[in-house]
Amino acid sequence: MCLFVETVRIEGGVPCNLARHNARLNSTLTRFWPGSSPVDLEAVLAGLTHRERHKARVVYGERGVEELTCTPYHPRAIRTLRLVEDDAIDYSFKSVGREPLNRLAALADGADDIIIVKNGLLTDTSFTNIALTDGHRWFTPAMPLLRGTKRAELLDSGLVVERDIPATDCCRYKAVRLFNAMLDFGEIEVPMNMVMR
Repeated sequence: MCLFVETVRIEGGVPCNLARHNARLNSTLTRFWPGSSPVDLEAVLAGLTHRERHKARVVYGERGVEELTCTPYHPRAIRTLRLVEDDAIDYSFKSVGREPLNRLAALADGADDIIIVKNGLLTDTSFTNIALTDGHRWFTPAMPLLRGTKRAELLDSGLVVERDIPATDCCRYKAVRLFNAMLDFGEIEVPMNMVMR
């Protein structure tokens, strides 16, 4: 059975970026199971009123929501990254099957995480979207593995701009930020000299 997941940040008693999560979930349902009943994430998450940052994990499939868990969230410490190449990887939909990402993450070789390079271009880490700065603006890869909800929010606000970022151009940038639904933009920033090949 094919299962997908939405990870929603609960903080201050409310789910964050809910409209984008709901849209992605229902778009995935429609893509894989045309005619399936839409899911109302607001109703699914209604009982979660945590004040501190929590991670709500909504697993869903053809029959709708299969599982809901909610746990306190503590960000990982990421100080170093390693570039890892894989031209065949596909993670266009946020599925529970993360084996391809986990296989690449195992190649970190002492780094805290990886940046996946596909067809010569930077994409994502094993669990976040990324943005790089030249010291003036922030650029996010135009072809990420997964078009994250936080990424969409940052693009809509103008804080980041899409751009193809060749792995060979890493030296043109000063730092990389990791972000996702659970991580604020700027919460994890790694200097480019800590990104290894």
